This record gives sequence, C-alpha cells and structure tokens, in this order.
Amino acid sequence: MKQAILIIVIFFVLLGSYQQVSHAYTYGDPNEELIAEVYKAMDAQLNVDPPNFTEAETIYLTVKEDIELHMGIEPSQAVMDALEAEDSEAVMTALENILVLNIARRLEYIEQGFDDYATTKLLLAKGLATYDALSPIIIENDKQLDDQMRQEFNLALDALGNPGLFGVGEKESDIDAFVNSKEKILNILSEQFQLENVEVGHFVPEEGQVSQAPKFVDLNNIKNWIPIIIIFIVIILIVVYALKKRNRGSSV
Repeated sequence: MKQAILIIVIFFVLLGSYQQVSHAYTYGDPNEELIAEVYKAMDAQLNVDPPNFTEAETIYLTVKEDIELHMGIEPSQAVMDALEAEDSEAVMTALENILVLNIARRLEYIEQGFDDYATTKLLLAKGLATYDALSPIIIENDKQLDDQMRQEFNLALDALGNPGLFGVGEKESDIDAFVNSKEKILNILSEQFQLENVEVGHFVPEEGQVSQAPKFVDLNNIKNWIPIIIIFIVIILIVVYALKKRNRGSSV
C-alpha cells in the first residue's frame, strides 16, 4: 500500500510540473493591458492642478523598456520629450499613439500565429483592453464609430473559431475574415489618431526571425492532453504491477 501511495504522489508531482511548464508564460488578467493601465494612471496625474509630471514620468518608466523593445525608440522618446517639456497634451497624444501601436502589435501577432487559438484569443482580449482606454476619445468624436470598432473586435473574435473541448463546440476559424476586421480596426485608428504608419517599431519580425509572442499550452486542444494521459496510464500500470507483486509475495 505504501508503494501505491508513493506512486500516486509522484503522479501528482509530475502532473503539477507539467501544468507549471504549460503556463510558464502568462498574460495576467486577459481583460487588462499594462500599457493601457499606465495610460490611465498618467492621465490622472496630468489632470490634477498643477499636473504632476514627476509622478507621471515615474509611472511611465515602469513600461518604457518594454515599449521600446516592442515598438521602437521613437514612440517612447516622444513621451519622454513631452514630459521634459511639461506639455500634458503632448504626453497624452504620444501615449495614445503608443496604444494604437500596441493594438496593431497584438493583431499582428494573432495573424502570425493564427492556429494557436488560446494565445490568439488572449492577444485579442489584450487588444480590446487597449482599445477600451482609447474608446472615450472615439466616443467623443463619433459614438457610432465606437460601435463599429467593437463590432469589428467581435467579428475578429468570431473569426478565430474555437477548437472546442474534445471536439465539442468546435468552430472553424477564418483567417481572411480576421484580416478583414484587423484592417478595418487599424484603418479607423490610423485615421482618428492621424498615424500614417502603424507598423513602425519592432513588433513585425524581420525575415528569418521568429515572433516573440509568448506561448502556452491550450488544454482545449486534445493533443495537449496526450502527455497527461500517458503519465496517467503509466502510473496505473505501475500501481497494478506493484499490487500484483505484493499479492504474489503475500501468497508465498
């Protein structure tokens, strides 16, 4: 019996290790985007009287390196220059441009890794969370345009399809439909925020490079259950063998 208990404990240790590796990369709350949260926090600091540029800069520095890594030096430098000049409007404009670039980056990663449903779904949620920070600006200009944007995000989500769980609820994906919604979203944002190019920076991998979008195991995909099933079967066989061996020993 002690052998059987030990084997079961080992099984759960192995299973826990597998799950830990499976989720080695995490996006945190899928309904939040750090850059968007920083934007809102900086907006609050710059809307006091007088504006608190020191605190706004402190907040921005928490994401500056990540922004420069993914979107290049130029967009980030625009924020830093505006902070140094103590120009609240210029700071927020530069941040809004970064949010647009972040949405473009998320959508680009989705297109590149379109078959990875779990990752693309999370990336789209991050893109929508980023748009939520920009939404009040769009609504102020045109409420119907905001409705159109949200419809396109919903269509993009629908285009991702759904692998289902063991095939149940499976829905085929449609990359052409996704690209169509992606282009509409980016065209609207480019026009509203007067950006000529949303592909600046480093979020579009150069030829020969691999996308740096984090990956993790999708447990909705049956093939990702195979290692767990194999471990479970092996443990059962070991337990059965141990019990049989014990019974043979007892009968002698």
